Amino acid sequence: MGKILLVINCIILAIGNCGTPLLIRLYFVKGGQRIWLPSWIQTAAWPIIFIPLLISYFHRQKTDPRAEDSKLITMKYPVFIATAVIGLLTGLDNYLYAYGIARLPVSTAAIIIAAQLVFVAFFAFLLVKQKFTAYSVNAVILLTVGSGVLGLHTSSDRPKGESNTLYVLGFIMTLAAAALYGLILPMVELMYMKAKQVITYSLVLEIQLIMCFFATVFCTVGMLINKDFQAIAREARAYELGEMKYYVVLVSGAIVSQCFFLGAIGVIFCASSLVSGIIIAVSLPVTELLAVIFFNEKFQAEKGVALFLSLWGFISYFYGDIKKNKSKEEKSDQKNPSQATEMTPVVAP
Repeated sequence: MGKILLVINCIILAIGNCGTPLLIRLYFVKGGQRIWLPSWIQTAAWPIIFIPLLISYFHRQKTDPRAEDSKLITMKYPVFIATAVIGLLTGLDNYLYAYGIARLPVSTAAIIIAAQLVFVAFFAFLLVKQKFTAYSVNAVILLTVGSGVLGLHTSSDRPKGESNTLYVLGFIMTLAAAALYGLILPMVELMYMKAKQVITYSLVLEIQLIMCFFATVFCTVGMLINKDFQAIAREARAYELGEMKYYVVLVSGAIVSQCFFLGAIGVIFCASSLVSGIIIAVSLPVTELLAVIFFNEKFQAEKGVALFLSLWGFISYFYGDIKKNKSKEEKSDQKNPSQATEMTPVVAP
């Protein structure tokens, strides 16, 4: 069940990671000009979490209504405070990310965001004492090199009419978003480790709910100050794809972005923050291909090399993980002989 849950969360994370930048970029390419609005929609779909949360609650009530975790809300106060802080940081990260997507092509922004794997590895080592194997180090190096290869000749992808100042500022803001989210993922894992309660998947859903709520509150304040709510109707009427499709883009972006956050914390729950960073990095080539298809962005030879390196790094990490788990099982079998062997009766000749 744990492996199935991990695979499901990896798929959800990949969908969110690939779809979010495409939909946000579509908003800007076709006439959207607000920054706080796409920042806000990245977590605005947080009420969706109530659906799986209620399903989990009714399931617990049916199986064991007297259990402590059969309550609707199982989160304790220290976990709530930690989740709220991480949520506010997530709101800031959403703004930095939206600003970068507004100024850079999807392919260029995705290249920079992939650098967050390095930040995840660094902060995971500092905060949660993440142990590295030769395979995981190899994966980090390959994915980092792949991102570096993709960075070659990115200046040729600069949008028409974009000034050097705005392009560089977009680059810096996107890199800052990568670094901040590289810190957020290990912070979530550290919270799991330090929480003085059992971390169940229901609690993970609660954490996701509270985290996205506070991120939305952070961006809502920005929208109120910038008067973005009053500008939505006016911007929708002037949108190139039409008023109805304007709202479709926003709603779709909110739902897909929620998939990203739900998948990210789900992978951390099932594995680790480093695995979450690996999945985000390995989906980079897919984002690149989709950007080429939908936005006619260039696909240089460097992107093909990066695709190969990313897949190599992905396989390297999971091969090492499988080998490590197999080694643990063998050691466990050696320490604990099988029950059948222990209970075999000795028959006298």
